[in-house]
Amino acid sequence: MLTPAHIMTTVSAALLEDAPWGDITASTLIPHDATASATLVAREAGVLSGMEVFAAAFRLTDARIQVDLHADDGDEFAPGDVLVAVAGPARSVLTAERVALNFAQRMSGIATLTRSYVDAVAHTSARITDTRKTTPGLRAFERHAVANGGGRNHRFSLSDAVMAKDNHLAVLLQQSGLGLTQALLAAKDKLGHTTHFEVEVDRLDQVAPVIAAGVDTIMLDNFSLAELREGVALINGRAVVEASGGVNLDTVAAIAETGVDVISVGALTHSARAIDLGLDMALEPAADPAPEARR
Repeated sequence: MLTPAHIMTTVSAALLEDAPWGDITASTLIPHDATASATLVAREAGVLSGMEVFAAAFRLTDARIQVDLHADDGDEFAPGDVLVAVAGPARSVLTAERVALNFAQRMSGIATLTRSYVDAVAHTSARITDTRKTTPGLRAFERHAVANGGGRNHRFSLSDAVMAKDNHLAVLLQQSGLGLTQALLAAKDKLGHTTHFEVEVDRLDQVAPVIAAGVDTIMLDNFSLAELREGVALINGRAVVEASGGVNLDTVAAIAETGVDVISVGALTHSARAIDLGLDMALEPAADPAPEARR
């Protein structure tokens, strides 16, 4: 989902937001012909994400900036690891620094948190997925980071799949006058054969009528562990079983052990802490004028 065109459009907008009329600090303090080299250094351990985005912030600021990536998205890093080297016109490097770091720190934070969840359920077959609880305008970036952390992506948008949640079902049943199974079957009849259909249930007595409708995925929302185990047994392989609600690092392993197939975690994107990465910079003074010029 994170295409070069998407990176260019979003990073360009971020650069414009940060320096709409140029970088007055860099142009005031830094000689126009000064050059600089810098390294992106990890201040703490984590999982890397957003390297092409980081590089784009510099390249879109000034095509003369050279960016050398020393690590790839999805790589683990330790404190002190050098992840990227940057060199070029000093003003441009300084102008791009904050935008580049904002993306890399945010995306690496999501990847790192995701890896913690993935590791916590590694002894089971459950998959960790993201949700639509993303920063507006940055969904593709944040989903990319989830994938770098070893997670899976849920539907990207409302256009990608049918996902009937409690409010949808309340309106559907009221307006149709049908039972749950019949209402879902009528809805399915409107869809093409390739469209995925997921239904959220919040009570065990809803499971059987939803199974009868032949949907693809059943989400068990805010179920207790005992209820999750019972729901998995009732569904018995006739649909993908997704668990949602009440998921955190303290609970996710036990949820996975109930036998669910998927665990969706909004916290991956709405609560990830930015990873501490620093750009250590060395300015190189402009060359001395020739002896003739000094006379």
